[in-house]
Amino acid sequence: MCGMRMGRRARFAGNDKVAMASQMRRSPTDAEAAVWALVRNRGIFGLKFRRQAILRGYIVDFFCPALRLVLEIDGGVHDDPANAVADRLRRDDLERVGLRELRLHNADVSREKLIELLQPFVADLPPLPEGRGGLG
Repeated sequence: MCGMRMGRRARFAGNDKVAMASQMRRSPTDAEAAVWALVRNRGIFGLKFRRQAILRGYIVDFFCPALRLVLEIDGGVHDDPANAVADRLRRDDLERVGLRELRLHNADVSREKLIELLQPFVADLPPLPEGRGGLG
């Protein structure tokens, strides 16, 4: 990554967050790796996703700029009531700036489930140019 780009990112997110997000991209959970295999290269509905993106100081699992949608892949740690409160506060903060959040449990990761979850959000998008995705 070039120095200028890193500096600009660091100014908004902090060097620790950038390093942490980078590490998380290198060592994803099995479920995150499975989702990335499905959505990368516009694999579902032709949508572009970024993984381990930093938004408002939070590292989100996946972000689709076209839909302003955060996709979180949750393991058992999110079942803990204390984590559920933190997740709710984060979701509320993201929603205040017009972002939407979807959560998918690790056990539910599949192409079919992602298509089902994303379908309502893509209904309002303009059609893609010929040859640009679809159901992938």
